[in-house]
Amino acid sequence: MRAVGVDPGTKSFDVIGLENGKVKLDLSFPSEVVAEAPEKIVEEIEKFSPDIVIGPSGYGIPLKHISELTERDRFEMTLVREEEMKKIPVLIGLQKMVDIMAEKKLNVWFIPGVIHLPTVPEWRKYNKIDMGTADKMAITVLGIYDQARRLGIEYSEVSFVLLEVGFGYNYAGAVKGGKIVDGIGGTIFPGPAYVNSGALDGEVAYLMGRVEKVHLFWGGASVIAGGDILPPEEFAKRLDEEPFAKAWEAMKDGFLKAVASELAIVEDAKEIILSGRLMRIEKLRKDVTDLFEDKFKLPVVKLKGLEGKAKEAAQGSAIIGDGLMGGEFKDLVEWVEIKGSRGSVLDWVRLPLNV
Repeated sequence: MRAVGVDPGTKSFDVIGLENGKVKLDLSFPSEVVAEAPEKIVEEIEKFSPDIVIGPSGYGIPLKHISELTERDRFEMTLVREEEMKKIPVLIGLQKMVDIMAEKKLNVWFIPGVIHLPTVPEWRKYNKIDMGTADKMAITVLGIYDQARRLGIEYSEVSFVLLEVGFGYNYAGAVKGGKIVDGIGGTIFPGPAYVNSGALDGEVAYLMGRVEKVHLFWGGASVIAGGDILPPEEFAKRLDEEPFAKAWEAMKDGFLKAVASELAIVEDAKEIILSGRLMRIEKLRKDVTDLFEDKFKLPVVKLKGLEGKAKEAAQGSAIIGDGLMGGEFKDLVEWVEIKGSRGSVLDWVRLPLNV
């Protein structure tokens, strides 16, 4: 049985293919390339002859087959006005890929974000959309598998807080009893991410006049320090320079606040799990590990997941696909209640929206 997971990241689109639970396909494409030629990634997926593909789901929708997608579903996966779509390559690539996969009649399924899960209490959802996009939900599922395997425990015993430090956005997720019970997505995350500004002050948004989608891909630590988006490796090498040191401190301050919030929910957390592009840089990961171990007195571990170079979200998506088809990860997918996902990302907003 073959399952493919696709992660439409800000910097790259990553693809993991599993055959009977083992990694057999591991690819990465720059998001700009995918925006220009999305057929390339679909062709590579086709060559693998998958039984199921977990497609690029964006903010997520309740579990749904590609043949059932509506225009409203497509909008809710990206939440971008049509006139702004061309400004953001990752969103262009996502929409084009969906079109091509539909034309080819691939067995593609789209998965929920954290806010769609029945395991997250409704009172935590009010006036929120981004509690963790579909890829962040998939990373958290991978974390559940990872801790259960490493510690030799049942899914019902799994308990942790996960911090994902990606190129574009940050995320903190709470897992209790092997269930995802909360999430702090990138656009409500305290403190700046690497590219994204993090939680946007309502007064700042008001003074901007109109917040466009491109504004959600700007204002982060790299911009604060260097005025532009630099490779994270270069950022890490310049931490002895004052602007970069201060920007990094701002990021870490946000990490502390987000993780502390989730630990207040998961009082019995066994550990804090780190993942994401920036946490692959040893200097940055060690700094965060030392900070957390000092502040929270918990073990801090790097998410290992499956073998391969593709990002954690692609791995988690492939695991979900495998489980949906009754494969090696069937019990895990049943446990996290993805099939019980429901609603719209907009269902819990109690403010007037222009959509």
